[in-house]
Amino acid sequence: MTTSLQKSTIHRTVLNNGIVVLMAENPTADIVAARIFVRAGSCYESQEQAGLGHLLSTVLTKGCDGLSSLEIAERIEFVGASLSADTTADYFLVSLKTVTADFGEILSLAGRILRSPTFPEAEVELEKRIALQDIRSQQEQPFTVAVDKLRLSMYQNHPYALSVLGTEASMSSLNRNDIVQAHQTYFRPDNVVISIVGRITPANSMTLVEEIFGDWQAPVDQPVPKLNLPNLQVQPQSTITPLTTQQSIVTLGYLGPSADSHDYAALKLMSTYLGNGLSSRLFVELREKRGLAYEVSAFYPTRLFPASFVVYMGTAPENTKIAFSGLKAEVDLLSSVQLDEDSLQTAKNKILGQYALGKQTNAQIAQLYGWYEILGLGIDFDRKFQEMIASVSAVDVIEAAYRYLREPYVSLVGPQKAITSALP
Repeated sequence: MTTSLQKSTIHRTVLNNGIVVLMAENPTADIVAARIFVRAGSCYESQEQAGLGHLLSTVLTKGCDGLSSLEIAERIEFVGASLSADTTADYFLVSLKTVTADFGEILSLAGRILRSPTFPEAEVELEKRIALQDIRSQQEQPFTVAVDKLRLSMYQNHPYALSVLGTEASMSSLNRNDIVQAHQTYFRPDNVVISIVGRITPANSMTLVEEIFGDWQAPVDQPVPKLNLPNLQVQPQSTITPLTTQQSIVTLGYLGPSADSHDYAALKLMSTYLGNGLSSRLFVELREKRGLAYEVSAFYPTRLFPASFVVYMGTAPENTKIAFSGLKAEVDLLSSVQLDEDSLQTAKNKILGQYALGKQTNAQIAQLYGWYEILGLGIDFDRKFQEMIASVSAVDVIEAAYRYLREPYVSLVGPQKAITSALP
């Protein structure tokens, strides 16, 4: 299957061992970028092992079959390449970028790291300490605390309830054996997508991938793990977290659909209209006109499972009550007053323009297509997304808002008197 991308074409091939390979030749610059996706994000973790994927990502590049952490770093830096690992809620990722001449060498190194990591005990303990410091540091950041509390109230025992770092308790309990077990469970060819974009032909890409990954075999008697996540049936609720801060953080969350929903595009547009940039509705109304917000925005991430639609603002403690009611009123308007055509078109132009700008580099293109593939949306979602956004009507917006944006989950962080008095 192929789909057009600017002047390139995305080629999709499935190897005999199950690896999905996406390739696009882009001869503009002498650079090749690759993204290796594994279905092993934090949504695959139990709450008791929350943070496991993050810990695995930090130690994956710290040693592999025959190479120490220092030797791996030297090989990467010697050719001026980049190679790193990361985890998100929905997938695990290995990223690499190099000049064309060195791509085979760096992809081969990535293959060794992916398939035969050693997870040195000392590195595991060091990265655990760093992760615990990060968790404690985030507990001192009002915005992070507000979002974490909101997410926990919305998702409860669903893995999306926690950040990819997990909690102090879960991170403290993890050990090298947990990492080894997770790697053996999820890092297998029929659970991997490799996306390659740059100055390399699809034929040469396939040759390299076959050489490096072709002999990798999935366990015969062990099927790919299936997710069995709890249904989200939590009723909207309010959470207040007293914190001695210079401002109050007001966050409202609404449980929205995953990316394969008919309403996904309408909610993406609403998020852009409300909180994307200096011309957005929340910025103009609550900051510019009323002077209530230090910062104000909205986000609605693209997710494998039901995603959270969040609006938030930072405000002076004495303004917390009026800021809360103002923020909620702006969201409520979406389900009671139909957007005018100019506002709708402006939001469409903004989201489609930003989307196009996000597909400029080889790395961005490799990321986008691999991401759509690993989420199960398919590489054709690039075209579908743009068509869906363009076709959203004002009626679609008000109907989706009525379905999803009626009663918020609330998380308030700040001085106790200010946040306690803000709730109705």
